[in-house]
Amino acid sequence: MLNYTPSIIAAQVPSFGSGYDIARAPGPIIPYEYSSTRPKKQLKELRNVLLAEKKKFIFKYGFKFNLMHRCVVCGSLHEWESSDPMRPPIPLSEVTKGRPLKGTYCPKHAGFLMQREMLEQQILAEEHGLEFRRFIPKAKVPSMMKRGPLTSLNEKDMTSLISMGWAIKPPEGLKETPREQYVRLMVDISGKLKQIENLVGVIEEGD
Repeated sequence: MLNYTPSIIAAQVPSFGSGYDIARAPGPIIPYEYSSTRPKKQLKELRNVLLAEKKKFIFKYGFKFNLMHRCVVCGSLHEWESSDPMRPPIPLSEVTKGRPLKGTYCPKHAGFLMQREMLEQQILAEEHGLEFRRFIPKAKVPSMMKRGPLTSLNEKDMTSLISMGWAIKPPEGLKETPREQYVRLMVDISGKLKQIENLVGVIEEGD
């Protein structure tokens, strides 16, 4: 991640101006404050804020910050880590459609994009008579842990847990027989192989 000085490599940060100008300027990650109370108008507001900045010479043409690692909205320099959960998708010329751009979004405008996506899901849920909270992803819990406190694990349970990244260890002070140790190691190997298969599938999808 690179630090930047907005006044040098990006658009000037306005000390005063409309909410639209301040929203499009470089800055810290903050939620966008809507001027409208109607969800569909709020969606339009965010779209206008996230439109790529155009070049100006008598009339507008092309895109001003259409460069690698530059925010297409404010021009801030930001290089995203591939593992960063905030990393935005490739920007499009019309935000949700149009041709792909070379630039990216800075953390502030990536946050606005996520806010827009959540608002879009909320509108969709309300139109279909659903509760919005159903769209919020939940952490995956192994099925055997939903049965209540675990006092014993069978071979299938152990393999499933190890393949998901859990570490299974015998209680401290418990002396294993050679056969018990052999079974535990074989189950551990089986679980690790399943974990490797899952990772290979993810890597192939990414390629």
